Amino acid sequence: MDKGRVTIRDVAARAGVSTATVSNVFSGNKPVNADLRERVLKAAGELAYQVDRAASQLRSGQARVVGVLVPDLDDVFFTSLVSQLEVLAQKDGYDILVASSRDDLGLEQSRLRTLLAWRPSGLIAVPCSDAVPDALRGKVGRLPIVFADRVPPEGSVVDTVAIDNREAGEIAARHLLAKGHRDILVAASSLAISPIRERARGACELIGTMLDRKPTVIELGSNADRGAAAFLHWLERHTQPSAVIALTNVTTLSTLSALARVQIDIPDPVSVVGFDDYPWMSARRTGLTAIRQPIAEIAEAAWNRLRARMAGDGAPPGHTVLQASLQARDSVRDLTAAAERGNGRASDPRPNPERPSASPKAVH
Repeated sequence: MDKGRVTIRDVAARAGVSTATVSNVFSGNKPVNADLRERVLKAAGELAYQVDRAASQLRSGQARVVGVLVPDLDDVFFTSLVSQLEVLAQKDGYDILVASSRDDLGLEQSRLRTLLAWRPSGLIAVPCSDAVPDALRGKVGRLPIVFADRVPPEGSVVDTVAIDNREAGEIAARHLLAKGHRDILVAASSLAISPIRERARGACELIGTMLDRKPTVIELGSNADRGAAAFLHWLERHTQPSAVIALTNVTTLSTLSALARVQIDIPDPVSVVGFDDYPWMSARRTGLTAIRQPIAEIAEAAWNRLRARMAGDGAPPGHTVLQASLQARDSVRDLTAAAERGNGRASDPRPNPERPSASPKAVH
């Protein structure tokens, strides 16, 4: 055998199969029975064979590559989404190319142009804004595209997959109200992003209906350290709330960091409902109550929709909406129980008439 680069012919000879069988194992174009597949993979491993994706693309005219664009790879939600998509793509014989826009519209255009230069079979994107990125406008209808997570509630010109963000906000608010909390702060990242806007809307409208006054909303951004500093700044100038709803995993970290720096304990005197549910949230001494997004289901729905489009599905754009759920732990204090112990009756759900109503506001 030639001492140079290992070829598909070398693998076929070692496995005792045809080159077509080896090609089908690695491309996924045609099914291969389990025994032959195992022989090919074993031979490839013994020879340290690497698939030449560039050559495959030249032969087929299309890469078995899917582009994935997310706003921030420092955000564990997006890295978890990418990880799930990578597993799903690999099962179907695709590789993924990942890019981060850093939540910057200009960088988003540049990253998309780079991904498109690979001539991908499809694209899954979490855009920076509610609008279709300029770099994709000419591709809609020609390239299979799915938007995930950050999608306008009114729909989109491409397939979308997201949770019911308004309901997610309502779930968090309803839990706090049921526990007797009346002075609730909502910590958002940016209200310019539609999912965050919808979460804030769901929480604020339910609280407003129940208490006849809406909560204060503060914007902390998408960086945990800067968000913690912004929250500390707010705490220094306002009355301490009895509870905080943090609308992203980053604002959850910002909230916990800020409260820790000024030695405010959870859940007494301040309760917290976070967003997203990761192992560290239950590993804390005080487990964190959180709204869980079904990341695996989001990834699977986005991949299935993209795969159908890549296979030629020409149906109108579909919009998949999944439900979030509450993971109740110990970070929310039950004020109704405390009130019952203190005066022998349940706390009054109506607002205190001696306390002035608070209007919704955003602090930047």
